[in-house]
Amino acid sequence: MAAPSGRSGRALWAALVPAALLCLAARAAEQPSAAEFDVRPGGEVHSFSRSMEDYTCTFTYSAQGGTNEQWQMNIGVSEDNQLFSCSVWRPQGKSYLFFTQFKAEVKGAKIEYAMAYSQAAVGGQSDVPLKQEEFEITETTVAHREGKFRFELSKLMIVARTPRDEL
Repeated sequence: MAAPSGRSGRALWAALVPAALLCLAARAAEQPSAAEFDVRPGGEVHSFSRSMEDYTCTFTYSAQGGTNEQWQMNIGVSEDNQLFSCSVWRPQGKSYLFFTQFKAEVKGAKIEYAMAYSQAAVGGQSDVPLKQEEFEITETTVAHREGKFRFELSKLMIVARTPRDEL
């Protein structure tokens, strides 16, 4: 469910994900899909959710250090209604909070691709992905891996396939 390994698998995902996100961005122009929220430190577990049509994305986390940070959740459904996307990120790029846990969950679709990043692209900087061992992906969640996650998170991206109606 994560990006396939090997050169041909990475090339396939490198072509598929931007195309899917472009489709979703075009659709998002028709409907509001972005929402800002505060990521709050203090060690308590917090959640933020957004829904569109029959699909929901929920980001649950616990963080320490610093003060509140402004984050954003973007969701979208492709024009053909076959893909649902959810991205959770800090628009300023790098978070200075220490995340003790995180989980992003989608309802109504199954994850096809997901990636977590310690730094989001901003100001000429590139996204910096977490190591594959730091997080795990199931059919409906992306979550930290206990004992392997290094407490840095600035962005999560999920592309999920929606159920198809068979004729």
